[in-house]
Amino acid sequence: MHEGGFFYQALVYLAAAVVSVPIAKRLGLGSVLGYLIAGILIGPFVLGFIGTEGEDIMHFAEFGVVMMLFLIGLELEPSMIWRMRVPILGTGGIQVGATTLLIAAVALAFGLPWQTAVAIGLILALSSTAIVLQTLKEKGLMETTGGRNAFSVLLFQDIAVIPILAALPLFALYEVAGAGDAHHDTLISHLPIWGQTIAVLVAVGSIVFLGKYLISPFFQMIARLRLREMFTASALLLVVAIAVLMTQVGLSPALGTFLAGVTLAQSEYRHELETDIDPFKGLLLGLFFIAVGASIDFNLIASMPQVIIGLVVLLIAIKFVVLFLLARTSKIGLDNSFLFSFSLAQGGEFGFVLFSFATQNGILTSDIANPLIAVVAITMALTPLLMLVNEKLIQPRFGTTESVEREADEMEERNQVIIAGFGRYGSTVGRLLQSNGVQSTYLDVDPDNVDLLRKMGLEVFYGDASRADLLHAAGADEATLLIVAVNEPAKTHEIIETAQKHFPHLKILARTQGWQDSYEVLDMGVSNVYRETLDSSLRMGADALACLGFRKHQTSRAAKTFRKHDERFLRELASMRHDENELILGAKERIKALEQLIKTEREEQYQSSDLGWDPTTLVEDFKDQKYK
Repeated sequence: MHEGGFFYQALVYLAAAVVSVPIAKRLGLGSVLGYLIAGILIGPFVLGFIGTEGEDIMHFAEFGVVMMLFLIGLELEPSMIWRMRVPILGTGGIQVGATTLLIAAVALAFGLPWQTAVAIGLILALSSTAIVLQTLKEKGLMETTGGRNAFSVLLFQDIAVIPILAALPLFALYEVAGAGDAHHDTLISHLPIWGQTIAVLVAVGSIVFLGKYLISPFFQMIARLRLREMFTASALLLVVAIAVLMTQVGLSPALGTFLAGVTLAQSEYRHELETDIDPFKGLLLGLFFIAVGASIDFNLIASMPQVIIGLVVLLIAIKFVVLFLLARTSKIGLDNSFLFSFSLAQGGEFGFVLFSFATQNGILTSDIANPLIAVVAITMALTPLLMLVNEKLIQPRFGTTESVEREADEMEERNQVIIAGFGRYGSTVGRLLQSNGVQSTYLDVDPDNVDLLRKMGLEVFYGDASRADLLHAAGADEATLLIVAVNEPAKTHEIIETAQKHFPHLKILARTQGWQDSYEVLDMGVSNVYRETLDSSLRMGADALACLGFRKHQTSRAAKTFRKHDERFLRELASMRHDENELILGAKERIKALEQLIKTEREEQYQSSDLGWDPTTLVEDFKDQKYK
């Protein structure tokens, strides 16, 4: 340990994170890569701020992965897992099985025994839950088809660690000297193999039982104390206790806490547990990523660079090919297939535990395990870079080729209205029009969404509305309205530009996400802009006033007045948006003016002889409709 002990180590790790992560984020590399680079820099092989004690930090930092899986479990109700059983068991099972067979075949080709080859295949088939989920979440890709399938595979892999740990001792080839030392002892180490397997199953069943029947009453008792710190301490106690139990039966603590989280997913204390544990999880995960970077053994790499680099390339290539073929056979779009494949083409954090476990049980020798551990660490460190390659190089070239893989649908119907984007926003607009006898032509660029909506009986066509030929095929020459309801501002701008250039007669109504987006659409000459949250937020505000005792007609009038003037202010402020000081000053003036206007109108209503009606006439209400 370096001079200064614990506080010195804390200073080094925190300073490395605070310096490296903002720089990495500013360069577009993501926080995970920032943590990994920080670990490499402060590690024993570069600056040497930390030495061999980094291995101890790794064991402590792995608790961040434990907490992450507990929180993941809290978000997954058993019923949700049941609904996801096909992608979890199907896609995940095929990925692990196919990858294991290929890697085992390669290991056999190098002359390793089949027991060792299968063990290596099972361990390297796993991917990094921590790095992949953090990266996908950071880039906002969790809800994409590729992101959802990656999550399903990771979930299967995490569950598969239980049977892998239980099965590995069956592949033992030799006795390990000192295997019975106290350092390696567990509560079940003295049992025969079949006894250990039963003990593992009993431990897992106990966690499920306790989580379902005893933990909620325990938290109910703690909650009655009304001491926030006691609830936080109890949440940490739960996670630590399960981790210790899993360690004592030779299982991964992360899997135990995941199961506990799933059983508590329907608990009334779920959100409180998430809130209390999340800060610890974030810090420990960052520490884990730093420890991974610091653990890369550059001396070992330098001693056999060709072997290590070859194994890294081979592992990434095998996993990428398996994942890509699996994605394409599952009819996932080309861009999401690349995302799916690049995100999972690495070793996982469980590899560190499993390789150590396999060595202790006489399945692998340290000469085989140590280079493979280095390979796992390197591939994990390369994951953010692979995701960056996909984002910057692959997606711009292949990300829009779904329209090539699947031809745009033939559209014979001709309607007055074309709706581009038929998700949660566009579908509401379309159903309102249809319920009033107005038929529309619906275009959507997500093939999975199109297929789903067609199964529900809706006539939705696949096609990119930013293409002039697609708009022509959809009947834009004869249509009156084009409603742009896509959820990406950049795509909205493309569609508007195409429509204005090729179909100038179309009246365009555009969905926007906020004031800045609205300014840009207004600058393009589209006056009918609709901020997606404006109406729902005004309705909520009006209902809040009603709950506070305001009369219904007053709240309705106030919402109408606010909307009318807010829309007018949007247009007035659009011309000021390039001067920040002028924009801020103009916004402050208009906020005050609006508050005074509503206050004056409310006072006039109270002075009216008939408080049951608004003094504003229906004719004036109709005039308000010109403000869209």
